Amino acid sequence: MKFTDVRIRLISSENNKLKAVAIVTIDDCFVVRDIRVIEGNQGYFVAMPNRKTADGNYVDIAHPISTPTREELNRVVLEAYEKAKNEQNN
Repeated sequence: MKFTDVRIRLISSENNKLKAVAIVTIDDCFVVRDIRVIEGNQGYFVAMPNRKTADGNYVDIAHPISTPTREELNRVVLEAYEKAKNEQNN
């Protein structure tokens, strides 16, 4: 499996922890939208799209099953975020 395209939409708000929203294409045939880049206490992290359940909890709509896949998704999304942020500043 390959992440064949990552598109980033930067969110411009100084007080918001949400920094960007990503769309990731897998193997040129499957798309996952609304992957979020969030600024946490220990740096940026990737949050998968989710929905609120009737009991008030949130569950992921789509997410990687294996640790290596999750790590690779995090890497490609955060790299694309840094690239988009740098391009915006130039």
